[in-house]
Amino acid sequence: MPKTNIAVTGGEIGIAYELLGKEGDPAVALTPGGRFTMDVPGLREMAEEFVKAGKRVLIYDRPNCGKSDACLLGDSESEMQAEALTGLIRKLDLGPTVIAGGSGGSRVSMLAAARDPEICSHLAIWWISGDPIGLMQLATYYCGEAATMASAGGMEAVLNATSWAENFSKSEQAREYIRNYDPDRFIAVMQKWAAAYVPSPITPVPGMSQRDFARITMPTLVFRSGKSDLSHTRATSEWVHRLIPHSVMLDPPWNDDEWNYRSAQTMEGKDGHTLFRSWPKLTPMVLDFIGG
Repeated sequence: MPKTNIAVTGGEIGIAYELLGKEGDPAVALTPGGRFTMDVPGLREMAEEFVKAGKRVLIYDRPNCGKSDACLLGDSESEMQAEALTGLIRKLDLGPTVIAGGSGGSRVSMLAAARDPEICSHLAIWWISGDPIGLMQLATYYCGEAATMASAGGMEAVLNATSWAENFSKSEQAREYIRNYDPDRFIAVMQKWAAAYVPSPITPVPGMSQRDFARITMPTLVFRSGKSDLSHTRATSEWVHRLIPHSVMLDPPWNDDEWNYRSAQTMEGKDGHTLFRSWPKLTPMVLDFIGG
């Protein structure tokens, strides 16, 4: 698995990635949610479906995920990850790329498309996190747990943070970077990053301003969230659709309770991580939208 350094505001980040498919085929970049890696069940299978359709697919570990570096730069974690994504697409010379992702990956995809629209040929997004309960869950998961650990036990304690576990297990850089970080500075970054998730009356997506939405001029596909999904609410997906007037909204090819069902399965631990296992079902719809 190759790894390359990508410049972001304030420094450089080592990003682990894979390119699937034939060189020269139209490119698709896929981003999962949470701090999950390119090997999370469902993502690679989705990538392989795109390859069968003649696409070259980029899958990668975002900063603070998997084998990529840990990084505490940027106004928010998602904005830093979006900058890393567009930098990676440009460094690999993929040309205008279909940028697609779900859950946290939808947020990173939107930010990437808005901040560097020339590199995005099409945008496809699903499971868009939003509304007070969903966003407060994110602030706690991504920032609150680790900051609390740092306040109680210093940076050595942070190495036990749940949301960082896979990054720490796979990246020596991540372990040493966090271990050697000043606890007070770390808590300050977590406070800043958590503030990005404060619900806003003027935008449904953390980090996305009205100006950012106006920059999404490329063809955009928004999948409607399930009515029962409190992490990625239907209202949020419909609000995003309204803010991108030319976007197309479709219902996904699964039941309304997909998120709740997959979350329960994952928590039971019987079949490992199951959250994204239905994502390959989206591939035909995305292919139809982007013209095969």
